[in-house]
Amino acid sequence: MSEVSFPSRWAPTKPDVIQLYSMATPNGQKISIALEEMGLSYEPHLINILEDDQQDPEYIVFSPNGKIPAIIDPIGPEGKRVALCESAAILIYLADKTGQLLPQNYLDRMEHIQWLTFQIGHIGPFFGQFGHFYKFMRGKLQDDYPLERYTKEVKKLLGVLDKRLNGRKFIVDDYSIVDISMVPWVNCCAEFYDAWEYLDMGSYKNVEDWRKRVSERPAFVKGKDVCSL
Repeated sequence: MSEVSFPSRWAPTKPDVIQLYSMATPNGQKISIALEEMGLSYEPHLINILEDDQQDPEYIVFSPNGKIPAIIDPIGPEGKRVALCESAAILIYLADKTGQLLPQNYLDRMEHIQWLTFQIGHIGPFFGQFGHFYKFMRGKLQDDYPLERYTKEVKKLLGVLDKRLNGRKFIVDDYSIVDISMVPWVNCCAEFYDAWEYLDMGSYKNVEDWRKRVSERPAFVKGKDVCSL
């Protein structure tokens, strides 16, 4: 976490609130939804990844891997302006800043971080690769192996979630940043990738009920469209 200047290309009009640099992809949606759920004031800036905005040198300063999302908080710890990238890190930071959506009890906190890491390490990468081969590359490759591999893994992960959600309303007890991190990816498979039938997502009833429950929250509805094209 480092102190940086605001990028001139995306100059703030409200420099005293959190600056969000994002686009309405699953990773980007996580942060705008969290900001809405936590009631934090923020100013959104569209980083159009389709036009390589994320490779702008000013953006790379505080997002070295050239990915979205990122934030600049003008009033961070000890009153310092701080910049942060990587969606999981930002979610934990915002939760700690507000005392919301992530417990402070050590064991409960670690259980949440365990499932947040599960999303970062498995749900995001495998769902994203599945979408690439299913939506954008299907019929363009001679070998069906990539799509078959990622389809199998996505169904496995949906099964893990379905088992976890049996008898639960949310992934870990109460609604938290864990749910916020996962539902945009499940929605993406069903809606943007248009793979609901292909993946037989209706057979994962616990996942579907949870997805609907979370997606209907007012802050989720508002937050998911922030930084849309």
